[in-house]
Amino acid sequence: MITWRQVREQDFPLLGMWLEQAHVKRWWNHGTTAEEVARDFGPAARGQEPSEDLLALLEGRPVGLVQRSRLLDYPEYLAELAALVPVPDGAMTIDYLVGDPRRTGRGVGTAMIRAVIARTWEEHPAAPCVLVPVVAANRASWRALERAGFRRVAVGDLEPDNPVDDRAHYLYRVDRPGCGD
Repeated sequence: MITWRQVREQDFPLLGMWLEQAHVKRWWNHGTTAEEVARDFGPAARGQEPSEDLLALLEGRPVGLVQRSRLLDYPEYLAELAALVPVPDGAMTIDYLVGDPRRTGRGVGTAMIRAVIARTWEEHPAAPCVLVPVVAANRASWRALERAGFRRVAVGDLEPDNPVDDRAHYLYRVDRPGCGD
């Protein structure tokens, strides 16, 4: 069972360690020094940014991170996705990582995604759907989305988080139960 809590500043060393792991570093283009982690995660931890950084806990132990936000709060990102598919008002997005390499390939990522989506429907009643772009080469990520109930709705070019990646992305969507497209 996955539970959640907001990321706090005392979690920054753990996030830095996770961001240094090869399986995370490949897809998350983040600095890992204490200063860089504080710069990137501090505003959300202090409530100064509209996105949410959520620490995923499995049996009370941290296993991963989910960043969740309303697309409306990030107009440039919204416009980039809207070039590929219609984006409904209130749509949200997530990004995620499993921090401990020993937990990868065991369904933890899929469980995290399912749990955060269930929580999203409860905590964001105006959200009709969640849209998630994934670099096409990141098979493990988009397979976790598919196993969590997302469906691929578009293929297109987006600016990659990591400059070593191709622009080819898959866009995945899950709808609030009872909403549909």
